[in-house]
Amino acid sequence: MVRFNHFYNLLVWIFLSSTMTPAFAHNIKVSGDVAATFHIEPNHNPKAGESAQAWFALTHPGGSIIPLAQCDCKLAVHATPHKEGENPLLEPALKSISTERYQGIPGADIIFPKPGEYELELSGKPKAGAKFKAFELSYTVMATAGGASTTANPLTKMNQNHSEAPPSAKKISLASKPTAQWPMPVMIGGAILAIGTLGLMLQRLRAKRT
Repeated sequence: MVRFNHFYNLLVWIFLSSTMTPAFAHNIKVSGDVAATFHIEPNHNPKAGESAQAWFALTHPGGSIIPLAQCDCKLAVHATPHKEGENPLLEPALKSISTERYQGIPGADIIFPKPGEYELELSGKPKAGAKFKAFELSYTVMATAGGASTTANPLTKMNQNHSEAPPSAKKISLASKPTAQWPMPVMIGGAILAIGTLGLMLQRLRAKRT
């Protein structure tokens, strides 16, 4: 029986791998008689502090979809590393979504609090009338730094405010910029004039000698 289950899972894996695009192939996992393709937007590159949509395409052997309506599913998010049995960092609510060629699959909006590695654990069991075994799947996600992931330190803001010149000083410095730029053209003009004068003097000296 163990060998049969292993062979069965392998067949499911091969079937799904042949039907999915290469970009998703490494996100396919099998638990019992359920296979799942996992994806998270945007492009498997979620940003900390910003909402990212994760979805799980659950399938029966043969590729038929298991919709969320047939699954008592739960999603837990852990920061890694974490201890076994530790309470999850987040438990995003799952909702039924339709994306690409999948209809009514489990999905969730997740906001990772800070950059780092996280583990997403999806578990499920069949609702009344559904025919599949209970399953548990886990996926690793790396959240990168995002614009909304960090909050500015009040002390930093205060220092920045103090270091800024008052409006009147800014106006004076802006008004004085054109004046400060005059010496360079004057110096260049003076150098050209001096070279021209020296050239004329040399020409006159040569004329006198001849």
